[in-house]
Amino acid sequence: MKTLIRSLIFNLIALHLAVSYIPGVSFHGGLKAIGIAALVLAVFNLLLRPIINLLLLPINLLTLGLFRWVVNVIILYLLVIVSPNLKIYGFGFSGFSFQNFSLPAFFVSPFWNTVLTSFFISFILGVLYWLK
Repeated sequence: MKTLIRSLIFNLIALHLAVSYIPGVSFHGGLKAIGIAALVLAVFNLLLRPIINLLLLPINLLTLGLFRWVVNVIILYLLVIVSPNLKIYGFGFSGFSFQNFSLPAFFVSPFWNTVLTSFFISFILGVLYWLK
């Protein structure tokens, strides 16, 4: 029970930060709805992640663990399907220029935004579990 509560709080923080800082990720429904989404994400991480890791074990071994991020993307995609209040859209980056350094404008598709959001949530959860 303690693990589930800790996971719920950490997922709530990670989801809130993802919605706040990543463009193209929106959440409607208030704190109660994001709490339910965090609970669903915690349950997915505790129950579905080991099953998906086991299914993808041969590919993960061949890539020396680099395929692990795909599991995070799958879990986040399942969360978007299950939670009607969480939406991930594509977004446009208008470009950036500073002195002689410039990044051109480009569009991030919903798939790559899901990958970016998954990486961000995984990073935040890793830091939170490390600080625990």
